[in-house]
Amino acid sequence: MYKSILQFCEEGIIKLEDVSADFYEKPENIAGFVAGVSSVFIKAGCEFIGEIFSELNQMIRESQARKDKWEVVRTDTKKMLCSLGEFTYKKTLFKNKKTGERTYLLDHYLGIESFARLTEDAQAKMLEEAVQTSYRRAGESTSLTDNVSKGTVKNRLHELQFPKAEYPEKRKKVEYLYIDADEDHVPLQFIESKGDLKTDRNGRTINNVQTKLVYVYEGIEPEAPGSKRYKLVNAHYFSGVYEGKDNENLWEEVYEYIENTYDLDSVKKIYLNADGGSWIKAGKIKIPGIVSVLDEYHINKYLTSMTTHLYDSAEDGRNLLRDVIRRGTKMEFVEAVERLKDYAEDINAVYRIETGAAYIMSNWTAAKIRLNRSTGVIGSSTEGHVSHVLASRMSSRPMGWSKCGADKMARLRAYHWNGGNMLDLVRYQSVVKCTNKAAKDEYVTVGQIIKSEKEHHVHGKYYDHIQVSLPAQTRKILAIRDRMFDL
Repeated sequence: MYKSILQFCEEGIIKLEDVSADFYEKPENIAGFVAGVSSVFIKAGCEFIGEIFSELNQMIRESQARKDKWEVVRTDTKKMLCSLGEFTYKKTLFKNKKTGERTYLLDHYLGIESFARLTEDAQAKMLEEAVQTSYRRAGESTSLTDNVSKGTVKNRLHELQFPKAEYPEKRKKVEYLYIDADEDHVPLQFIESKGDLKTDRNGRTINNVQTKLVYVYEGIEPEAPGSKRYKLVNAHYFSGVYEGKDNENLWEEVYEYIENTYDLDSVKKIYLNADGGSWIKAGKIKIPGIVSVLDEYHINKYLTSMTTHLYDSAEDGRNLLRDVIRRGTKMEFVEAVERLKDYAEDINAVYRIETGAAYIMSNWTAAKIRLNRSTGVIGSSTEGHVSHVLASRMSSRPMGWSKCGADKMARLRAYHWNGGNMLDLVRYQSVVKCTNKAAKDEYVTVGQIIKSEKEHHVHGKYYDHIQVSLPAQTRKILAIRDRMFDL
């Protein structure tokens, strides 16, 4: 039996008895009782995990396959942090008999880097909190008993790579598709290092960056039967900084998702709900057949700005402008704007009228489609989604980002809203590193080995059933033997 289990039987049970006795004496201290019980089991759990890691290392040392290829250099003591707490284990440094290369075979067996301090479950806990609150709270949530620094959380975020969207085996058939697009202005502390913020021609510091948000969905439906609140149907989000030419990459990702998810021959129209920004209009080039629809928030914003000087008659003025946009021509709209300017009290009012008119004119067709409520057109939710998906974590409270941090957090938020699993994301990092090193690294991860075994059935079709009935120690020996042949 494991030493940690024996130790728990000898010491842990006594501690539990003491904790229960304290509770009998102070029954109102329920929190103290629960904390005492948790402490005993957490400590026992961490000791057991460390002992299993050490046992695995020892079995690698004793493996004949290892002895044929590798010789022992030394054994070190290592500490790691899992979601339960910190544990200590031993791992051996080996030297390849042919090449002279030195490595910890246990790390290759586990699929971790030799300097790793966090297990994958701890990293997943950290990201689950970081995507919602702050680096500090993420560090505190990494483990039940220990935490990591804000800097560690930041570094992990900056290193993240994200997988492409998963596509269905059979493309969906829908009549209408919707793309909403908008951006959030995120405050910057610096771009890459402190003090490197640039200034514009007027000497003002450029201390913000646009994080762009695009989401594709199939329509809207009530959140529940009879509910007046609506939700998007099968929404998928894309987000990140995407500056300059990278904007093309954003729309290529969107189009790739649409092309692989939907049968485009069955789609009557694809509506793009947006504010008419230049980076959004570029999406029309990448996605053929798209119809732009100006979101109602910006229409109302500019119409209100154009009519504030009318006071009690402002609503009548807005209704007149809406009617001209809906049924009239650009010339009729210009005439209505000129009549509004006749009632302007000062140059500021004229400026607001001209600015609003220029915006409407530059998005004339998109505004007309919105107000006419063409077939298939539905309301835009860009402002609300920017608030929920991006601003609530990145800009609604005083905080500052680096450009890399803003980009990675925006992508992490999109991954989270797409229902992504943080543990899967952590494991994906190993896949990326393995792929990048494939040309020069002879090792493979445990996940690849397991996948290969499933694909090629190296143990025979009955292996998965047989191994369940084998004694645990026998299963361990077989596992070590099989994997050591690949090291």
